[in-house]
Amino acid sequence: MSSLATTHVVPESVSAPLSSAGRLSAAFGRRAFLLFGLGLVLIGPAFLNRQFLWAMVAWDGLVLLAWLVDLRLLPRPRDIVATREWSGALQLGGETEMRLAFEGKTRTSLQLNVVASLPEELAEEPAEANLVFHHAMENYLSIPVMPLQRGDAEIGPVFVRFQSPLGIAERWARVDLPQTVRVYPGTGNREEQSLNLLRTRRIEIIKRLSRHKGLGREFESLREYRQGDAMRDICWPATARRARLIVKEYQVERGQPIWIMLDCGRLMRARVGNRTKLDSAVAAALNLAEVAMFGGDRVGLFAYGHHASRMVGLGRGDNHLRLIMDQLSLVQGESGEADHFGAAAKLLAKQSRRSLIVWITDLPDSVMTPEVYEGASVLLGRHLVIFAAIADPELKAEAEKRLRNPDSIFETAAAMDVLHRRERLIASLRARGAHTLEVEGGKLANAVVQEYLSIKERDLL
Repeated sequence: MSSLATTHVVPESVSAPLSSAGRLSAAFGRRAFLLFGLGLVLIGPAFLNRQFLWAMVAWDGLVLLAWLVDLRLLPRPRDIVATREWSGALQLGGETEMRLAFEGKTRTSLQLNVVASLPEELAEEPAEANLVFHHAMENYLSIPVMPLQRGDAEIGPVFVRFQSPLGIAERWARVDLPQTVRVYPGTGNREEQSLNLLRTRRIEIIKRLSRHKGLGREFESLREYRQGDAMRDICWPATARRARLIVKEYQVERGQPIWIMLDCGRLMRARVGNRTKLDSAVAAALNLAEVAMFGGDRVGLFAYGHHASRMVGLGRGDNHLRLIMDQLSLVQGESGEADHFGAAAKLLAKQSRRSLIVWITDLPDSVMTPEVYEGASVLLGRHLVIFAAIADPELKAEAEKRLRNPDSIFETAAAMDVLHRRERLIASLRARGAHTLEVEGGKLANAVVQEYLSIKERDLL
């Protein structure tokens, strides 16, 4: 997770007393069925002597009486309170513990069977666990949760079956702990991110020490006019007050605008391994936002598809990072093609001042010039662009596959043709001034951050 205080993103704990699972909230335990089964042994002798039949009825009556006594020993569901807590924030690809705690006064210890209903965003099937409950002890169980999808997830009820050590009777209960939790993007390798943050701080310190004057357009100080100074730099109010020419001196901007453009079209829904390309792009966007804000830059987010888009204006600080992280959590891929040219035009109208645009997308397999290429070309007229395309390792493996039979020639040739077209497009964008990347999803986050830091070190923006 980012440097943002984790207390802001960890779900709150919720509590509620148990309630009866239905009208028939009491049932026979496993030992009750065993005892009833023992009574069936008397069926054989009953055919010879009717007295054995009455003995079997008496035995069943004793078992039923024992069941009633055992049921009386069990607490009512409302006497037990359940609490759900979380050990940390929920992140895609990261494991978090969901803790279910139970408290209440009972006459005896209890055997609890707990089934937690989890949505498909968090687990493929409900989680089940057993717990021995003592009223004088802390009673809880921990269930590991590894989220499968980003976004908001509705947590379902918890079902509880409990019985005494006798195991003859049991009660069925449930507890509704309604809660909406948010699954945040995974951030990848935290060791790499820590090194990137250290590199960002080093770059910032070097810039402050060097204080390049006259290279940027951020106001630094006033001084007297010297021969060769541009007339546009003259500060006329200061000149009038001092009765001599005074010029403004500038320095390289320390807080530069960074826009992250995120393609949410159908190509980004393709799954590579256990993640979609969009998941990898979202992780890269979050890592870049954290590093850029740590270095003092202002970051904005523009996630777009064909019908909908999410935009977060330029800003910095923990609250702004939290806002970007929330929006990235809710980004979902669309089934149609993204409107790349429209997105570029919209951002161009929004951001008139020169800035760094980090465009994370993918290239189609079409033989025609893709719209995303044209959109990037429009932005290059005013902005510095990092164009990051997500590579497909399966396509590369197909192109490099050794030909073993004539049937595979066509597939390999088609893969090589697609890779060649992608290389030509990326090379063309590079020739027009874009900083281009084509890396696999798992390496995307670090590659994008490294390219950004390289640009920042060389003062290219």
